[in-house]
Amino acid sequence: MRYILLGNGQVASTILDWLVENGEPPVGLVVHPDEQSRCRVDLIDSAQLSNDSIFDATTLRTPETLRAIKNLEPDLGISISLGYILKKEFLSCFPLGCINLHPALLPYNRGSYPNVWSIVEGTPAGVTLHYINEDIDTGDILSQDQVPVDYYDTGETLYRKLEHVSVDLFKKTWPLLRNGKIECHPQKKNLGTYHRTRDVENIDEVFLDREYSARYLVDLIRARTFPPYRGAYFVQEGKKVFMKLALEEEG
Repeated sequence: MRYILLGNGQVASTILDWLVENGEPPVGLVVHPDEQSRCRVDLIDSAQLSNDSIFDATTLRTPETLRAIKNLEPDLGISISLGYILKKEFLSCFPLGCINLHPALLPYNRGSYPNVWSIVEGTPAGVTLHYINEDIDTGDILSQDQVPVDYYDTGETLYRKLEHVSVDLFKKTWPLLRNGKIECHPQKKNLGTYHRTRDVENIDEVFLDREYSARYLVDLIRARTFPPYRGAYFVQEGKKVFMKLALEEEG
């Protein structure tokens, strides 16, 4: 299987390491630019590719990059935590398509911050490996696993759970996909949820004189607890006061 990995972050790095260790290195690598990247150096070191087979994700729509991608003759694209929308011209470079590992139980929580919205909205959490089409997280599903959301989970602890299950799901699905022994199925239409990156801005501010249920406030603050990132806040004397929540189960 000749594949190009499009990755950012620890899950992408862990999976690439696993593929290389099992004798399946990529023929190409797509990474975020330095200022937006996580684990960029680790990904490049693991891939062991020449510079002309490593691409900046901001260039994926240019004729030069598309031509270079095609010249590598990849069968499949593997996207893991890539923060860029892939267009038809790029997807057409892969005869077997392009797959994405998304940390949500699709069709719930398409888009951004699935770890936050599963807590705030009470939607199922999980991980899905699916084909990429021209819409966001709507392609046919190859495999998925549900992840329980405990009442003491925060945005951070749920994120870590999803990372762990993401790696496990890929490892058990990859041999089936590579050997053509897996069937995909379409997502159910008119079902699920979708959120943009900026949607959290609409829930982060807590208004001190507004009535909320205790459950909503607890869920909001714990969902946005992910140090060192700032999350939910209230405004006092013209200044934002940021909140985080520590939860500890009795016994």
